Amino acid sequence: MQVDEKKIASELKGNTLLVYWEMLKSPNSPIGVRELQRRVGFSSPALAAYHLNKLVDLGLLTKERGDYKLVREVKVGVLKQFIKIGTLMLPRYVLYATLFTTLLLFFVSQLRVINFYSTFALIFGVLGTAILWYETVRVLKQKP
Repeated sequence: MQVDEKKIASELKGNTLLVYWEMLKSPNSPIGVRELQRRVGFSSPALAAYHLNKLVDLGLLTKERGDYKLVREVKVGVLKQFIKIGTLMLPRYVLYATLFTTLLLFFVSQLRVINFYSTFALIFGVLGTAILWYETVRVLKQKP
């Protein structure tokens, strides 16, 4: 049963999104209800089971012998702002911010003469780096 993206986007909010985020961290290993409850910090296993079953109904997880496993990754809502590198979920902007920071540091280390062009490049380098790091932190704060 394939559920469309709009339905998934409308259902994947709050604690359900938090449970899905935790499942994305370990996509190849099945997770039990109690283990998920401890990881997420829910008050009872029933609450964890409710959200896991909701994700099964959406077609994102499967249930095998009491354990749940991720079968489908979707990018909806705040998840669109993150990229997956191994088991890490990083904001998209962190790669650009790191690149800009590296280029700016290299430029400053090679700066020999201060003139109009070097000042212009330095101002835009600092502004670009600051904006990208601001966006990176802003997206990190939206993380479930």
